Amino acid sequence: MGIIIRDRSTVSSTVTELDRVVIRFAGDSGDGMQLTGDRFTQEAAVFGNDLSTLPNFPAEIRAPQGTIPGVSSFQLHFANYDILTPGDRPDVLVAMNPAALKANLTDLRRGATIIVDTHDFTARNLAKVGYDVNPLEDDTLAEFAVHALDLTGMTVEAVKEFGLSRKDAARSKNMFALGLVSWLYGRDVDGSEAHLAAKFATKPAIRDANIAALRAGWSFGETTETFAVSYVVKPAPVRAGRYRNITGNTALSYGLVAAGRLSGLPVLMGAYPITPASDILHELSKHKSFGVTTFQAEDEIAAIGAAVGASFAGVLGVTATSGPGVALKSEAIGLAVMTELPLVVVDVQRGGPSTGLPTKTEQSDLLQAMYGRNGEAPMPVVAAQSPTDCFAAAIEAARIAVTYRTPVFLLSDGYLANGSEPWAIPAVADLPRIEPDFATGPNHASAASADGAPDEFWPYLRDERTLARPWAIPGTAGLEHRIGGLEKAGTTDEGHGNISYDPANHDAMVRIRAEKVRRIADSLPPLEVDDPSGEAEVLVIGWGSTYGPIGAACRRVRATGRAIAQVHLRHLNPFPHDLGEILRRYDRVVCPEMNLGQLSRLLRAEYLVDVRPITTVRGLPFGAEALAADLLAHVTTTAEATA
Repeated sequence: MGIIIRDRSTVSSTVTELDRVVIRFAGDSGDGMQLTGDRFTQEAAVFGNDLSTLPNFPAEIRAPQGTIPGVSSFQLHFANYDILTPGDRPDVLVAMNPAALKANLTDLRRGATIIVDTHDFTARNLAKVGYDVNPLEDDTLAEFAVHALDLTGMTVEAVKEFGLSRKDAARSKNMFALGLVSWLYGRDVDGSEAHLAAKFATKPAIRDANIAALRAGWSFGETTETFAVSYVVKPAPVRAGRYRNITGNTALSYGLVAAGRLSGLPVLMGAYPITPASDILHELSKHKSFGVTTFQAEDEIAAIGAAVGASFAGVLGVTATSGPGVALKSEAIGLAVMTELPLVVVDVQRGGPSTGLPTKTEQSDLLQAMYGRNGEAPMPVVAAQSPTDCFAAAIEAARIAVTYRTPVFLLSDGYLANGSEPWAIPAVADLPRIEPDFATGPNHASAASADGAPDEFWPYLRDERTLARPWAIPGTAGLEHRIGGLEKAGTTDEGHGNISYDPANHDAMVRIRAEKVRRIADSLPPLEVDDPSGEAEVLVIGWGSTYGPIGAACRRVRATGRAIAQVHLRHLNPFPHDLGEILRRYDRVVCPEMNLGQLSRLLRAEYLVDVRPITTVRGLPFGAEALAADLLAHVTTTAEATA
């Protein structure tokens, strides 16, 4: 798989250079696999690799120990070139018990390396997961390179000087595994040591045991003859700048903080904890110094009520939830539509309704974001495409909300929320200003007095370009106005905002609010179509987190010598002006989605184009390899039909 380098410092094994590796750490939910994966990710990021991660948590809060439902895993794809996905099939599996082995075995490619902790391969634990015989002792793993090691036993021996109980000592086995894999791939563990020292600063015995286990794992790899070959993945070429590894939830939080600074507005986050959106509330709570206020409400309705109230008061109101929370917030979202207040509603989508798959990813809420309110209540919808893009998407959602005086849906999902990748930290000067343009006096709107001067404030006279109504801070002298949950008189020539039961006024107001959303498209840049050859007959269109898998799949199709084009949507309502022309340019349009075809339905209805869906609802992102096969079939079929 690459060139061979010999004699890496004091290491006597052969060092093989690879261009990419996919590693998956898996164990019981109490084995610390997320911490292990995160630390190896940080090591790869500091080294300079491009990377993408996929944490995978148990759906149950605490499944029985040693069972398949209780398996937690963390997958990392790192490379010496630009990558788009966390990888399809792991090259290396670190399995801490029989359940972790069985749950992940079918995902491995033939010849993959398995490092397995033999300590828990007892008859009882094997029976829990349906193994009649020990798979380490028969031909079950014959097509893999297996390293069966007593990681727990070696860890307990390595930390015995710290006087911990055997149970507490064994908890450091994940650090032993981290040290071993770090050695295997030439990663420095200094950063992990510093992290452990800080994390367990108040528990010196635990701190020292974890550091000792980490060093012991590294030393075992260096001195044992078990691993005749170690590996190195060189840094990826990147443009100059400052980088940090970041998850989607953190990037989205930073985007909301930045939006507050760019607009000069305080930010209020009203939220009720819900997986996988809770980390946004947690992160924003750390940034009070940037004018951010966080309010953990008693329920979803109270959370959005606080956010709507904040928007009325001249603050950038934000609420974050997942699909079940959106259902509870729908009435208050409708209120924000009718009152025309700026509000950002973050929906971190997950695998279905209720609590069935709270940790799994899905693009299940697009139609809910489009239509999930009573009456005609149109809202702009913006979707992030990668963990780092969550930052820019949050700023864009805030720009639309403030500029057009409307609530905006910002769609993320579980994969983006928990996944991570290197982020080039932008220069503040390069970020776009957001102008709140608060009303300052009656001249923003109103009927005129006898001398022609305005004598009262009318809150629903509109900007001619955007149709946005003026935003008046309550308590400002001369800007007293009426607002609430009933329809107002608010057409362009009668914007006094008094309650109206007139059917004609209601019809006019509904159409004005819809037209206001449509005019957002006037501010959108042209779509970028990735069609290198200019000869593609098939266009792949996507939205949200399918960006990476679609991009990787298109690369695979092009590597076969076939042409294929890709376009990805950030703005789902309204669609960009040039989308219809782009769709009609190609003989076939294909739309991969992690749902049963929600965007394809919208595109068919809007443009009368035969958009063909490719769908998955497995709680996992598309695999690039399988998606490429589907796309190649479409390319081949289209070529044959047009021949």
